[in-house]
Amino acid sequence: MNKTLTKTFILLLVITAFSCKTESNNSNANTSEATTPYDAKVDSLMSLMTPQEKIGQTVMYSGGWSVTGPVVSSNNQKFIKEGSVGAMLNVYSVKGTRDLQKMAVEETRLGIPLLFGYDVIHGFKTIFPINLGLAASWDLEDIEKGSRIAAEEASAEGIHWTFAPMVDIARDPRWGRISEGAGEDVYLGSEIAKAYVKGFQGDDLSKHNTILACAKHFVGYGAAQAGRDYHTVNMGMDELRNVYLPPFEAAVDAGVETFMTAFNEVNGVPATGNKFIFRDILRDEWGFNGFVVTDYTAINELVMHGFAEDRKHATELAIKAGVDQDMMSSANREFLEELANEGTVNIALINDACRRILLAKYKLGLFDDPYRYCDEQREKEVVYKPEFLEAARKSAAMCSVLLKNDDETLPLDKNQTIALIGPLVKDKENILGNWGAAGDRKGKAISIHQGIQDYVADSKIIFAKGCEIEGDDASEFGQAISAARRADKVVMVLGEDYDMSGEAASRTNIKLPGRQTDLIKAIRKAVPNKKIILVLMNGRPLDLSEEDILADAILETWFPGTSGGYGVADVLFGAYNPSAKLPVTFPRTLGQVPIYYNMKNTGRPIPDHDPHEDYKSHYLDTPNTPLYPFGHGLSYTTFEYSDTEFSSKIIGFSDTLTVSATITNTGDYDGYEVVQFYVHDKVGSITRPVKELKGFQKVFLKKGESKTVSFELSAEDLKFYNLEEFTVEPGVFEIAIKGTSDFDFEQSFILE
Repeated sequence: MNKTLTKTFILLLVITAFSCKTESNNSNANTSEATTPYDAKVDSLMSLMTPQEKIGQTVMYSGGWSVTGPVVSSNNQKFIKEGSVGAMLNVYSVKGTRDLQKMAVEETRLGIPLLFGYDVIHGFKTIFPINLGLAASWDLEDIEKGSRIAAEEASAEGIHWTFAPMVDIARDPRWGRISEGAGEDVYLGSEIAKAYVKGFQGDDLSKHNTILACAKHFVGYGAAQAGRDYHTVNMGMDELRNVYLPPFEAAVDAGVETFMTAFNEVNGVPATGNKFIFRDILRDEWGFNGFVVTDYTAINELVMHGFAEDRKHATELAIKAGVDQDMMSSANREFLEELANEGTVNIALINDACRRILLAKYKLGLFDDPYRYCDEQREKEVVYKPEFLEAARKSAAMCSVLLKNDDETLPLDKNQTIALIGPLVKDKENILGNWGAAGDRKGKAISIHQGIQDYVADSKIIFAKGCEIEGDDASEFGQAISAARRADKVVMVLGEDYDMSGEAASRTNIKLPGRQTDLIKAIRKAVPNKKIILVLMNGRPLDLSEEDILADAILETWFPGTSGGYGVADVLFGAYNPSAKLPVTFPRTLGQVPIYYNMKNTGRPIPDHDPHEDYKSHYLDTPNTPLYPFGHGLSYTTFEYSDTEFSSKIIGFSDTLTVSATITNTGDYDGYEVVQFYVHDKVGSITRPVKELKGFQKVFLKKGESKTVSFELSAEDLKFYNLEEFTVEPGVFEIAIKGTSDFDFEQSFILE
């Protein structure tokens, strides 16, 4: 055994023999009050570490990818062998991660294992619908299951950590990263955040099929001015506390182990250097004791923001703000030791950052076995399991929102001839959406065309591309019109290219790109009496004001993932009755943006009796209302809401109110209904939204069946931040149980 391995072996014996502190009842606990079985081990290891080795744990570098596997530059390999790197991103596969882990464990003084992170956003290899689509399912169990499958696959290929979930509230469809979150609502977004964290981290991080979750981007990233990525964010404490912070706090409550900084500034202070949000709120107020990583090169960007004089100053500002690990800036590696030696940065800050990162590695079991995520047999067995692909198929169906269905245009009849028209009919690349991780866009992805072939013989399908996603070429319009004329029904599969949404993919025009709308117009003119079904693939709410008039039915499938073609076909042919509801508002026109259901009123709201009354808060050229509101989504059956009842009309601050309603399936199909529970605080010390979602349930009803659905509401559920503190105020609260946010309140109760 060589000298280095001898030192490593002795170190591991010392650490293993060291007695543990009091064990926590929750293996994922991350609050400052919690202790873990690993605290003493971390302290023992740190007593042997040099300042340079401690700083090394706060450094992350990226690998690349070639045809043969992951590639890491010789410089980064050198830094790993020096103990100057604590984590790597964009490296996966058993072989790739094992080779680098071997460098860290067997060729450094202390043998501290690396963390391997990757953007496992809505699947690893088996790709599920994009996150905005997953939110449309309103199915927390399915979302948790999808992230559990992603963790199974990712961990089988050497990954320890995902940079997900993104829990940013987003209300501007111009912002490309709206595709990566759960939409516009605080309550729905908070519940979905918890589901993701539970799915990724499981109930025991020491199991080899779990990965660390990362709540991002802290905070306000979804409110970037003009919907332009990385742009400025300015908001009052009302909006920050009541809208943008709650999903992050929900992630902390669920045990999330890591946080990521946002690229934007918040009220003049860039997030990566913002002590208020990281130390005052995240650490001190919420008690978070996991570690914080920057987004890609975010420390360096403090200079471009005009907040830091140079990269050294930026390094100082970031660690003082509460940032523990530097992704790709090299700032910590280059400047932290110098800053500590000159007394500008207290060594205690470096120790704290190192300790949190080491603790995460202990929780994952990497000190017990650094290669526990490097099992080639497991890699072969887990990736693309048939049951995973089937789960993705079901999820694609569950996430598809039926926006419009005039005259029961859908479901399709297997015996009819169908014209399949559009640039996305046979597409297998875009169907995975942005952040497709390691998904196979060529071989494994199932196109809409392929999915429909499972239901209809080839002789019943007439295909014509019609046009490209982008560009002005209309030369294939004639072929598409010919196909439409020969068919019984026309199914048009249109939308965006997958890289039109996601990071750095903001748009000032949210209509269908290229000549796609013109293609619909041409076909409608040629076959005015035939049913046209529009199937959409896109990463954001679109302006569908023209398409809503032209098409008889519209099915929003987002980017539905690896098995998306099968799942969408299941909906089109009625094997799955659509149940999804919009997690975000679709505007009539871009000029309404931002538009969301839980807005606040004005002093001059539009009166119901005369929406065109002068000097009221309205537009001259379009209604205030959206094209499709939050919570909207049709089914092949119909549901009736009746008999709303309260346990009491007056409750006290220590009471719990129970509200129930009867939901009846009045149509001809069995199906699920997402039942939504809304509240309106009529008068507050600060103004309150006109509606707030406070609960939802997904209920299955056979045709003709009725069920009573109940919700409980306590004073705690009515809390809000009033610019000084979180409080509950007495008063009148309107309340409703509905199937959409588009309704008028009719009942209320009193809190006194």
